[in-house]
Amino acid sequence: MTTPFPFTAVVGQDDLRLALLLNAVSPAVGGVLVRGEKGTAKSTAVRALSALLPQVPVVAGCRFSCDPAAADPSCPDGPHESGPGVSRPARMVELPVGASEDRLVGALDIERALAEGVKAFEPGLLADAHRGILYVDEVNLLHDHLVDLLLDAAAMGASYVEREGVSVRHAARFLLVGTMNPEEGELRPQLLDRFGLTVEVAASREPDQRVEVVRRRLAYDDDPAGFAARWADEEAAVRTRIVAARELLPSVRLGDGALRQIAATCAAFEVDGMRADIVMARTATALAAWAGRTDVLAEDVRQAALLALPHRRRRNPFDAPGLDEDKLDETLEEFSGDDDSDPDDSGPGGGGGGQPAPDAGPQGGDTGARPESGEGGGPSGGGEQSAVRAAEPFRTKVLSVPGIGEGAAGRRSRARTEHGRTTGARRPRGALTKLHLAATVQAAAPYQRARGRSGPGLVVRRDDLRQATREGREGNLVLFVVDASGSMAARQRMGAVKGAVLSLLLDAYQRRDKVGLVTFRGSAADLALPPTSSVDAAAARLESLPTGGRTPLAAGLLKAHEVLRVERLRDPARRALVVVVTDGRATGGPEPLALASRAAGLFAAEQVASVVVDCESGPVRLGLAGRLAGELGGTAVTLDELRADSIAGLVREVQGNRRAA
Repeated sequence: MTTPFPFTAVVGQDDLRLALLLNAVSPAVGGVLVRGEKGTAKSTAVRALSALLPQVPVVAGCRFSCDPAAADPSCPDGPHESGPGVSRPARMVELPVGASEDRLVGALDIERALAEGVKAFEPGLLADAHRGILYVDEVNLLHDHLVDLLLDAAAMGASYVEREGVSVRHAARFLLVGTMNPEEGELRPQLLDRFGLTVEVAASREPDQRVEVVRRRLAYDDDPAGFAARWADEEAAVRTRIVAARELLPSVRLGDGALRQIAATCAAFEVDGMRADIVMARTATALAAWAGRTDVLAEDVRQAALLALPHRRRRNPFDAPGLDEDKLDETLEEFSGDDDSDPDDSGPGGGGGGQPAPDAGPQGGDTGARPESGEGGGPSGGGEQSAVRAAEPFRTKVLSVPGIGEGAAGRRSRARTEHGRTTGARRPRGALTKLHLAATVQAAAPYQRARGRSGPGLVVRRDDLRQATREGREGNLVLFVVDASGSMAARQRMGAVKGAVLSLLLDAYQRRDKVGLVTFRGSAADLALPPTSSVDAAAARLESLPTGGRTPLAAGLLKAHEVLRVERLRDPARRALVVVVTDGRATGGPEPLALASRAAGLFAAEQVASVVVDCESGPVRLGLAGRLAGELGGTAVTLDELRADSIAGLVREVQGNRRAA
């Protein structure tokens, strides 16, 4: 077995280590979500934690790690006889991003269940992680239905497997830890809220600390066992402290004064629901136990807020995470008079663990005109203008790709998926995951006499089993092709255009799409953002987008076509939706409109779903955007029509035009 890197040898990352230790003391805190750039010891710290957890007493031979002192009466391996059991180290189970539902929750042998009435159950990762750690690296890339199952099990302390009337339940209490790189996409706010604590990690900018990181890592790589031995005393001390804190935890008193500070803090930061209050209370209690105290102090409440609230304040993916510590201190000070603990300890205190004050996001701070290199220009498009602020986003109409796809699970277009409404049955390809009971019975019925059936039971063979085919929704690649030429700056249209694209980006985030951004102006097109799951990165690129110059529409379309060609090779199952944001004008070079028409024909020939957002304004309209939409084989909508409350049937119009083409 590989020797893990010692937990106490991790340099810096005090917030991360504290959050993990608090969950080791009190798993009821609800787990940890670790957000940060790559190469910041996220996975190293999580894997090192398992070596610090105390030994776990289990019933000998139980695949579900039942506690011999309080065995689960509904354990599939039970009932268990009373006895001392055996001890084993706490497990750390890793959930791969590409895991199936059966691998996570376990699988029933459907054939034996139907033919023999036997609950033959193969445990999944939730059973393996019971009374240990369940670690999900890149949790933001995990399919939503798996995240839902995972968080439901973590909240209820049990896992349920239901298949066609046959059900199995087993205990599943574990310390849940997820790590993610926000550049690769965000978790939905509902899922963020289900993690008890969150920590933002970043590499140190201090040369001395970076030197120490490299020194320790090289020493570990040269001799893992010897390096671990040098840290054995520190590891043993932390392990002993965890055990002591667990024993002290039931004696910790959370007074009315601390509860009022918790409630006031959650109200002041306008977090949704009551989960934040409960998590803060549990975290503050764990902090007191970790410090060896039986009373919760204001410093515990402050530290708990810094760990439990930042991710619950986000209203959309473009909001910067973090907490205003000045506001936090003011709130705690205002309600410190009601604290029934030592008044000397009612100050903010706590140090360490604070998140940096939020930077100005794409909708905040000074987002007015910013100087750009190059010459300034007027609305006629003769030169470059600095970036303008996006208008307020709005809820958009649903744009979808026609037909039925088979891409990654999402919420935009129709697709054949593992989850959704049942539309038919087929022979299973590989392992059976969703049984179609009626089709299975129908397939087995004609052969019952030949198979010697004599009793009431149905004789079912492998060839009779039928897989249910289901229809749900998939996520698409939404590729934005944005006209940033001088004509778009006329009458200050660019602010409205950016607001519309920002609104579509919000919609893409909610529907679990990948997004890309192509811009064109001057004499060329630019891939401002390659296809990614990080819509906040797209919003940042959009916000800093300057305008000016001519309108190379053909170049923009050709660049988008090339991006789609490459993405088909990388992910052939993910269908694309091209959103062209332009007034339809084309200038520069010989016959620019003819060139744009031929470029649009490439999309029509390949039947790429497309929508043109017509940005033309003023009393005189040329209708060039509508003409472009026809050449693309798509549809055109105005900025006003893009709003969800403006017109009805936009999706039907998009699909109808595609079918007519």
